[in-house]
Amino acid sequence: MTTKTRSRTRTLVECALMIAVGTVLAQIKIFEMPNGGSVTLVSMLPFILVSFRHGAKWGLATGFVNSLLQMLLGFYAPPAKTVWAFFGMILLDYVLAFTLLGLAGLIAKPFKNRTLGVAAGTAAVCVIRFFCSYLSTVFVWFSTAPEGMPVWLFGITYNGAYMLPELILTTAAAVLLYKAAPKFFSPEP
Repeated sequence: MTTKTRSRTRTLVECALMIAVGTVLAQIKIFEMPNGGSVTLVSMLPFILVSFRHGAKWGLATGFVNSLLQMLLGFYAPPAKTVWAFFGMILLDYVLAFTLLGLAGLIAKPFKNRTLGVAAGTAAVCVIRFFCSYLSTVFVWFSTAPEGMPVWLFGITYNGAYMLPELILTTAAAVLLYKAAPKFFSPEP
């Protein structure tokens, strides 16, 4: 077995382990919203770690596999009236929302201060996930908005109610983990 094959196998196993850890953490819900979405025990952090350790390609691939697993384990059917709305929900609430977590390391690269980079990369992908959920609310879940409330405001308040605490917890955990064990955020040797 060549060194390159061994390294690739090791990375693949590590990504599979991070998917398993992220799946378990996603089941530990601190708070759950009525129409989907929850504050979890930093369930996005394993995918963010993959992005820092192995780059955007592995981070995006791991996030994509996670998105499919999240759909299998916790799919919440929307009030979609059309097939396009249904696929829009799958794309925005699952595929893009979880796949794009793999960009954290890429977003953090320009920062000279590594702690700031970890915080910025982590927070940025949480904001991207919020934006995906917001768009899904505006285009798919709009019928769940309370009567008289603009759908754009409902999208911000509903998704912000669980994504803001998730962003704070995940970013704080990433920074604390980086301070305690910076090697977890370094590329594999």
